[in-house]
Amino acid sequence: MPLDVYKDWLGIPDGPRPPDHYSLLRLVQFEDDVEKVRKNYKKLNAHVRKYATGQYSTQSQELLNELAKAMLCLTDSERKNDYDRSHGREIDDRDADTGRRPLTAYLVEWGIITQGQAAEVKTYCEKTALSPRDAVVQMKLATQEQAAKALAGEFGRPYIDLTEVMPDDSVLDQMPRSVVRRHTCLPLFIEDDAVLVAVVDEPSHELEDEIRLRFSLPIRAVFATPLAINQGIAKYYAAGLRKDAPEPSASARGKSSAKGSSAAKSGRELSDEEKHERKNMGWILLSWTLIGFANFETWYLWDKVYKFYLPPFLSWTPFFLTTLIGGPICFAIYQSMIKPGQK
Repeated sequence: MPLDVYKDWLGIPDGPRPPDHYSLLRLVQFEDDVEKVRKNYKKLNAHVRKYATGQYSTQSQELLNELAKAMLCLTDSERKNDYDRSHGREIDDRDADTGRRPLTAYLVEWGIITQGQAAEVKTYCEKTALSPRDAVVQMKLATQEQAAKALAGEFGRPYIDLTEVMPDDSVLDQMPRSVVRRHTCLPLFIEDDAVLVAVVDEPSHELEDEIRLRFSLPIRAVFATPLAINQGIAKYYAAGLRKDAPEPSASARGKSSAKGSSAAKSGRELSDEEKHERKNMGWILLSWTLIGFANFETWYLWDKVYKFYLPPFLSWTPFFLTTLIGGPICFAIYQSMIKPGQK
């Protein structure tokens, strides 16, 4: 009768050969105690080494290698999660703060990234202030489409390929270009008493109010890639293609403001891309403010005014307007445009 090292040496009953890591190490299925894994490994390793000499030396060495591989897998959290999932374990990977499965959890489930890369994405987001969607794309771990689908999964929304749908012109006519550009969204059509709108992120209260005011219907958001939405805006809101939609009446806006006062106070949350653009524009405005005031005082006021009326002890610093007026302006630009983009 041939030797069955699993049964004869380790006491593992008849079954799949080779057995899974948990059976091999004599552990309960999906054991999470790392110390128990190591303890069982050491015990079984010492037992199998008794057969390392003599006629079973080859079988002994092969089994020792299997035990080591099983132990290394089950003590590596990333590899263990992947292994457990492959054996049918459902892992609760919801975010503790939001209660939702994060975008990276879906990408891991789909085999696009690993658990280790998901951790790297989180660290990268903390360093750069990017959203996970933008981070995985910038790190070249996922495509825009894969990231958008995962984000849709996080928020429990559908994903839509905008190349496969044709927006309703009557719906597009009611949303001005300025609004869709500000919110990076594209209204599609009315379905089941709701306005279907393609978005890049969970819609803000401001966008929800805008849709309700213009259509007297609630929004139903679907996710699409930022590129697809921007291409759709360029296509369906090309210059001269449609007239600007009329603004909702003041009374309608007043009612909406009263209804959603808390949202109005907080304002719309800018996307990471908008914050970056706003920060860059802030630096440009700040630089030109200083350059403009300094040149005005150097080449005009110095010859016309300062040279004649400035006390000698102040002749070395003729930049009064730059300091007194340009300084506060630059500070305001920094506080409102540059500083928010650095968070």
